[in-house]
Amino acid sequence: MTDKNIKFPQLFLRLALAVTMFSAVADRFGFWGAGSAWGNWSNFEAYTKKLTFFLPETLSIVSAYAATFFEIIFPLMLLVGWKTRIAAYGAGFLLLVFALSMTMGLGIKAPLDYSVWVGSAGAFLLAVQPKYFFSIDHLTHK
Repeated sequence: MTDKNIKFPQLFLRLALAVTMFSAVADRFGFWGAGSAWGNWSNFEAYTKKLTFFLPETLSIVSAYAATFFEIIFPLMLLVGWKTRIAAYGAGFLLLVFALSMTMGLGIKAPLDYSVWVGSAGAFLLAVQPKYFFSIDHLTHK
């Protein structure tokens, strides 16, 4: 596959992953309104407790904050294409943890409905790309 053939699909994947993760963060802060998955932080914490039923409550709350932090940092990095490989691996592992937690806590249907497995796979595919076009990484590559 030539560089020409992967430039736009690669950019599209970066943007799709970033926007999807930002959307989840926006939901837990109430930006999507009451008809969304969580609608507010309290509902997100309760949902996180379901997914992390095996953790003490304090660690479950910490995991909600950690997930939110990484769901802001990784998409920002993907959006501008800075340290893209690190961001893609990070997003892939984060989404994989979500998929596994959702499967254990809610059953297999939940991560399938939200395409979490697909997002994780896409992030890992992005992580193994030889170079990243339309990115800070590409501009600073020597």
